[in-house]
Amino acid sequence: MENNTIKTYKGFDKDMTCRGFQYEVGKEYEHQGEVKACESGFHACENPFDVLGFYPPCDGKGNLRRYCEVEQRGELDRSENDKVCSSRLRIIAEIGLNGLINAGARFILDKVNWKDAKESNTGNRSAATNTGNCSAATNTGNRSAAMVEGKESIAIVTGKESKAKGALGCWLMLTERDENWHILGVKAVKVDGEAVKPNRWYKLKNGEITECND
Repeated sequence: MENNTIKTYKGFDKDMTCRGFQYEVGKEYEHQGEVKACESGFHACENPFDVLGFYPPCDGKGNLRRYCEVEQRGELDRSENDKVCSSRLRIIAEIGLNGLINAGARFILDKVNWKDAKESNTGNRSAATNTGNCSAATNTGNRSAAMVEGKESIAIVTGKESKAKGALGCWLMLTERDENWHILGVKAVKVDGEAVKPNRWYKLKNGEITECND
């Protein structure tokens, strides 16, 4: 059991409830009683992408989920499935799916040893595909690709000269790097059928979402 303060991320239903408990942005909540992961207390995730495993973008009834950056403190207990349970939780700000994806990209990129990745070249020119609904395809290799075909899914690429595509309604998270593999920018965009077409490849170039050839 820990006793600390950490920044985490949490998903909610469309009315800002989670398992029937009503939350509000800016407020802090305290749990009375035992703090035990997956059983009793307030739950959130340190890795923003882990939130999607518990609260995917849609609820199965056509309603979009909501996402917030939160602060957990007091007694903390961690589960084996990446959730953090706490006695106190404060809703810092609502960030939406776009903000959750960008936060997830930063979380992953901060933990990657790019020097070792550059030397090993693991996953370069590779592809990741996922066809399930509310799923994710992630690729960290250089000149690699990620594609999603299921509803409300996310394709994520973090390598140099990487690209992604998805079906209508999906999200793409794109990364731009310079010749020394330094990150120039990260952007998330929805495949809306207008600015971003379904089943076409896109990459981040000069800070802009750009369609590219197969």
